[in-house]
Amino acid sequence: MTLTRPTRRATLLGLTAMAAASALPLRAQAPVGTVAVLKDPGCGCCEAWADTLRAEGFVVTVEEADNDAMERARIVGSVPGDLYGCHTGRMGELVIEGHVPAADILRLSAEAPDAAGLAVAGMPMGSPGMETDGMRDAFDVVLWRRDGTTEVFASYPAA
Repeated sequence: MTLTRPTRRATLLGLTAMAAASALPLRAQAPVGTVAVLKDPGCGCCEAWADTLRAEGFVVTVEEADNDAMERARIVGSVPGDLYGCHTGRMGELVIEGHVPAADILRLSAEAPDAAGLAVAGMPMGSPGMETDGMRDAFDVVLWRRDGTTEVFASYPAA
């Protein structure tokens, strides 16, 4: 049996391919964003919402806060009073208020509109973290801008 030595070119191509292939899993595991969440100490759905974000690749920290700290965070983030949810998150300069689906946060990041944040007001049944036996109330994800204007960013029908 005759052994042949690989050419220098074949060796370099092989090493390049191996390096590229080894980098692929690292990119797939990179976080899509970091969200810092303030929540009421007694609320379990906030942690469930954080888990839905983690499942989509976000890095999420959760800190318990009293009502005064929550109110200050909402004031600093310019969250309109009618859009308050049960927890407040920050992703860089953006505020994520309430049970906003991960897909909408990703869409906001990709489209980069001049937004202050996204909100799902209240605690609608079936929103992320509020899932119950496949039932869902209709709810809107609302975008608000720094100038105070709002618009519906996404709508979810009842199911």
